[in-house]
Amino acid sequence: MKLYTIDTGFFKLDGGAMFGVVPKTIWNKLNPADENNLCSWAMRCLLIEDGKRLILVDNGIGDKQDAKFFSHYYLHGDATLDKSLAAHGFHRDDITDVFLTHLHFDHCGGSIVKQGDKLVPAFKNATYWSNADHWKWATEPNEREKASFLKDNILPIQESGQLKFLDHQDGVSFTDNFSVRYVNGHTDAMMLPQINYKGKTILYMADLLPSIGHIPIPYIMAYDMFPLTTLQEKKSFLKEALDKQYILFFEHDPVNECCTLQQTDKGIRANETFKLKDL
Repeated sequence: MKLYTIDTGFFKLDGGAMFGVVPKTIWNKLNPADENNLCSWAMRCLLIEDGKRLILVDNGIGDKQDAKFFSHYYLHGDATLDKSLAAHGFHRDDITDVFLTHLHFDHCGGSIVKQGDKLVPAFKNATYWSNADHWKWATEPNEREKASFLKDNILPIQESGQLKFLDHQDGVSFTDNFSVRYVNGHTDAMMLPQINYKGKTILYMADLLPSIGHIPIPYIMAYDMFPLTTLQEKKSFLKEALDKQYILFFEHDPVNECCTLQQTDKGIRANETFKLKDL
């Protein structure tokens, strides 16, 4: 097995929304905001080469939405999905599996591309993986979360015939070295990859922990549907990760790809930070 970091660029989100009840005087030291109160965030995906399978975990925001949509998110940086794949010797047509942690636009927007007037899968040879509970949640969205679930990102996957569902069972195996953890605070039935790699366990945090700055327990996004559920899930996962010496992989941290954890007098905090390629 080999793992590769796939950078798809940066976007901006409101700092207050990203840190919830935490005052700006505190969070602004972690991720300084611009004059519009916006902070930069990565859209960092993971590529897993496992035998004959080439698995892409999430795929960024994509490029098919209109200028008005993108004007809200200030995309920046030189990295793209295709450039990052090519840097490791791959093409999107090589992808055999697209594993979608959840269906918010910044995680699955690259799933579908426009070809003329048609919306078609960006990964023509891949199976796309979600789960039935989250799919229903995303395709019948509540009013609060509706803006994060874009039909153009989601429905064409099913229409293509390339969609499959995983069992909604915590710890279900995806491959021999890749199991799935379920969490429900950010959105219903979000899936976190847990990967055995070089004798280590890597936990892909998706939006349970968007960045190192979100490790303190009360630092919970205003985007989360069920913040008290997130709080309990964070406590549980952080304790497990500390006890078992997991490596955390961050999808949105603008600087840090990975970290280990340590116990401090303020609670569990980041210990060593490093890039995935340095493992």
